[in-house]
Order: sequence, then C-alpha cells, then structure tokens
Amino acid sequence: MTHDSAEAPDVIRLIGVRETPLSVDEVFGAVGDPAAGGTALFVGTVRDYDHARAVSALAYSAHPTVERELRAVMEKVAADFPVRAIAALHRVGDLQIGDLAVVVAASCPHRAEAFDACRRLIDDLKAQVPIWKHQTFADGGDEWVGAC
Repeated sequence: MTHDSAEAPDVIRLIGVRETPLSVDEVFGAVGDPAAGGTALFVGTVRDYDHARAVSALAYSAHPTVERELRAVMEKVAADFPVRAIAALHRVGDLQIGDLAVVVAASCPHRAEAFDACRRLIDDLKAQVPIWKHQTFADGGDEWVGAC
C-alpha cells in the first residue's frame, strides 16, 4: 500500500547519528501520536559475540551523507505505510558490550502496520544507510561490516 509521500517529512519526528548514548525513552516519546493505535520499537544492542567468535571491541563509523540517506529511507517507509510518526537514532564511535547501537520506532493506526513499518525501517537502514561496523575479536582478528 502506498501513501502520500508529501506527508513523510511531517511524520519524521526524530532522526540522528550520534556519538553519545542513545535513549529508548527519547525515541518512544518522539513517535507518540493520538491517532496511533500501535507503536513498534526496535533496539539493537552490541553483543559479545558474532559469527561464533567473542567480540572484544566494536566501533561504528558513518559517511558524511549518513543523515541524508537515513532521511531518504525514513521517507520511503512513511510513503509505503500509514505512519503517524517515525524515529531513528544510530550511534557511532566506540561502543561497549550492551550499549545501544540503534533505536527505531514507528507508530501507525494499527499494530500490524506499526510492526511492518518498524521492520522495514530497521532492515532498510541496515541495507542502505552508509554506516560501517568494525569488530575486533578476542582471538585478535577483526572485520568490517557495512551497508555498502
């Protein structure tokens, strides 16, 4: 289902890429809307393993166009779903195990739409927004993981 994309900028309530800790409460508060019957929230945290290897350090970096690309993803989600409000924050810099790396949320008239919009938002963010993850493993190896 496609919705009027002219509404998209009005429904983007919070967008950012930050070096400071993220707040679930800030994101959840940003998408509150009296016409929304459902709000879906996704929180991505730094875990202590990946590919069955212990992670000892992790850092995110982003291209200078990151917020423009994130906005484009958010506008597309807002155009494709009946979003009342949408928000996305991603962390960059050095993170610790358990830190919040990304928080996204979508509110819609109904729960199924909110779940679908939130899932699309995080999936498209990870696939299209130029943010790269550098993981260092306890065994001394490392790898870069990114959208590009």
